[in-house]
Amino acid sequence: MKWNWQHKNWPNFQFKKEEISKLESEFTFNSGLVFGVYKHLDKQNQENLTIELIASEALKTSAIEGETLNRDSLQSSIKRSFNLAADQKKIPAAEKGISDMMVDLYRNFDDKLTHASLFRWHEMLTNGRRDLDAIGKYRHHDEPMQIISKRLDEDPQIHFEAPPSKILKKEMDEFIKWFNTSKSTLTPLARAAIAHLYFVSIHPFEDGNGRIARALAIKALSQSNKQPMLTSFSTIIEAGRKKYYKTLGDNNRGLEIGDWINYLGKTFIESQNHTQKLIEFLLAKTRLYDEIKGKINPRQDKVLKRIFAEGLDGFEGGLSAENYIKITKTSRATATRDLQDLVEMKVLIKSGELKGTRYFLSLLE
Repeated sequence: MKWNWQHKNWPNFQFKKEEISKLESEFTFNSGLVFGVYKHLDKQNQENLTIELIASEALKTSAIEGETLNRDSLQSSIKRSFNLAADQKKIPAAEKGISDMMVDLYRNFDDKLTHASLFRWHEMLTNGRRDLDAIGKYRHHDEPMQIISKRLDEDPQIHFEAPPSKILKKEMDEFIKWFNTSKSTLTPLARAAIAHLYFVSIHPFEDGNGRIARALAIKALSQSNKQPMLTSFSTIIEAGRKKYYKTLGDNNRGLEIGDWINYLGKTFIESQNHTQKLIEFLLAKTRLYDEIKGKINPRQDKVLKRIFAEGLDGFEGGLSAENYIKITKTSRATATRDLQDLVEMKVLIKSGELKGTRYFLSLLE
């Protein structure tokens, strides 16, 4: 059976526009809602949200590929890019590389796509790597570029084989031309979905193709919205990674890709909902701090900042008295009193008894 790029009509992907028209309308409507709510944030919270979303995208797009990065280092690197960082701690190469790429995507979303811009992204993404022959350039090895899985008890399984290196320049010329001209011919979600699948099918780099493909999908949607996307795209994909890879695998042999566009469209809409919840969370946080201003002590303030740093998910498993003691370096009696005060102020909600007692932010309930 042929791979998609081996078909005579490649890369003329097929789908039924009427099947995704509802998703396109929902995406456009949600985009307006998200940006509308965003405008209600003050400058400080707008900056915090931008940094949080860029850092989360960098963290999760890497996690999809099985790479675990440090969130604090990502945020520090991004803050420096925006001249907002005061610390001078050393940022690991991997964290700096992916954060630089995501900031570049945010700042230059409306620029035309070029070979040079893709090479720049690849150089950023592979910052510190010493195991690749081709960094900041397309792969050039003679052997096939294959995606293979192998278990000890079975023969290797080839999930996909990309076009050979010798035709990459031609393929990428066509891809870049398509990307730069398709904004006027395709609806936003369709263009973003095709950009992702089209690029990852060519698989032009030795490594990093998935992360760049997801960045291109965001770039496409940002261009459609005429402003940088405030998105939790990779957060949603990473939470359902098996379905993501299965849907990709189901759409790499033919040119009819309606279910891929439908899947990615729903993923983007889910990411919009997640982003809107995050914005509402920041607004609720601001209101809460206004209400308790002057009523909490430095220990309570430190713990609340630590909880808020966890975002929508809150403190994993809830905050315990032991957590409070560890964070504040205080006594058990003081911790118990501080926590009870926060409950009475309706900042925290108490759950459980004795050693099973946990505390949760009331605004997350």
